[in-house]
Order: sequence, then C-alpha cells, then structure tokens
Amino acid sequence: MNYQSLTDEELILRSRAADAQECAEITDYLLAKFKPLVRSMSNEFFIIGGDSDDLIQEGMIGLFKAIRDYDVQRETSFSTFANLCVRRQIYSAMEASNRKKHTPLNSYISLFSDDEEEKNSLEEHLFDETTVSPEQLVIEQEFWEEFYQELWKRLSKLEREVLSLYREGRSYTEIAAIMNKDPKAIDNALQRIRKKVSLWNFQESEHAPSGA
Repeated sequence: MNYQSLTDEELILRSRAADAQECAEITDYLLAKFKPLVRSMSNEFFIIGGDSDDLIQEGMIGLFKAIRDYDVQRETSFSTFANLCVRRQIYSAMEASNRKKHTPLNSYISLFSDDEEEKNSLEEHLFDETTVSPEQLVIEQEFWEEFYQELWKRLSKLEREVLSLYREGRSYTEIAAIMNKDPKAIDNALQRIRKKVSLWNFQESEHAPSGA
C-alpha cells in the first residue's frame, strides 16, 4: 500500500478499520514521517534544560499517543495535534524530573503572573492533557512564540543563527558546515544559550528582561 498518497487523517481513519498488521504498518509509517518533528522539538527543550536522548524518546511516546487518540472529527489537523501531544509529553517528562526545583520554563510562566495560585492555574491550563481545542492550540502556540521572542533578545548574532538551525533539527556537524564553523564552536554557542536560559529570572520584574 502506498501510504504517501493518503493524508494523515485518511491514514488514521484507515488504521481504525484495518486489521492488526495494517494498523501497525500505518502507525510505523506515521511515526517515521513525524520523527523529524520530534527531533526538532526535542532540540527546543534541550535548550531549556532537558537531556537530548531522553527527550527524543519522550517525544516519540507523545507522537504515539497522538496517533492513538486523534479525533478525526475535529477541525484541527493531525500535524497540529501531534505537535501539541509531543510538546506536552516532553514538557511533562521535564517537569517530573525537576519537580522539586524551579525550571527555566516555570520561571518563564511567572512572566504572566507573580501570583503563585494564578501561575499554577495557567500552567495547568497550558498542559492539561484533557484539553485539546483549537483555542487551546492557539494559546500554546502564542506561549512558545513569545518565549522564543524574549529569548531572542538575549542572544548574540552567532547564537541566534545557531539556535535557528538547531531548532530545525540540524546536528552540530550540519550547523558547523552551513556556518563554516568548527563543531566545537557550535557546541559552545549552544551551551551559552542554555546558560542564558538557566539564568533567566523573571521574578525581578513584571516584564521580561532586556538583552544580557
């Protein structure tokens, strides 16, 4: 069967009516198709403090859940739904591993409110797995866009170029070749970016800090 001729939504509908073998084949096809999305997203979360290999594994779990749980009747496309599920799975894993300390992401959430109860409410709203509506997708997309906009202000020109390529899912070697740099220089730039995120403290002001 040439699955490439079918849309993601058509594939999921087909898998629901297929036998076990074809269902597994379709699932494997979608997992392979969207793995670049998982890798790209794991790179984003690596920047804010996760472990790359673990994040990819968690992201693939989120992708599998997306395939399993996607409601074809919704207006939201599968790719958008998968993006949400992968991001939530990775974030949940990071949150669990850092439950006893404030993570950079939690610090970022405090940008919206200094009130602890309201902050927790916002966090629960953003990452409640029972809530998957078009409105919710817009909220989360805006949340991450604003996060990276604020981070962008703190980075040098070199760091911005490295971050842009890294978020696309490119490896150190690929980035080094594109930028005509030594891979070690790319690694150093990414470590500087991670350090800036880890030192990011919004508690001092109601507004995001200006460039470092």
